Amino acid sequence: MGDNPYWLVSTGSDGPGIDGGLLPREGPPPADDAPVSSFVITMDAADLDKTIAAIEEAGGRIVVPKQAVPRLGWLAYGKDTEGNIFGVLQNDESAA
Repeated sequence: MGDNPYWLVSTGSDGPGIDGGLLPREGPPPADDAPVSSFVITMDAADLDKTIAAIEEAGGRIVVPKQAVPRLGWLAYGKDTEGNIFGVLQNDESAA
């Protein structure tokens, strides 16, 4: 968006998806024990175990370990190197 640090994000041009924007955090990241103060974006993962490994290899960490969401799939929450929390979900209706 010109000289402004703002990027448009588009997903799912031929199926499910969501559009939005991305901009840098203004201010310090929340402390590790602080409550979540914004919404958490959860993304689809084809293989949650591989996704968790990739998060950790990139310098992020898992803050809520892999867990079953019955009849939906497997879910974990990560924190990136800038302190942003995000979810990753592998669809699996047999999860229990």
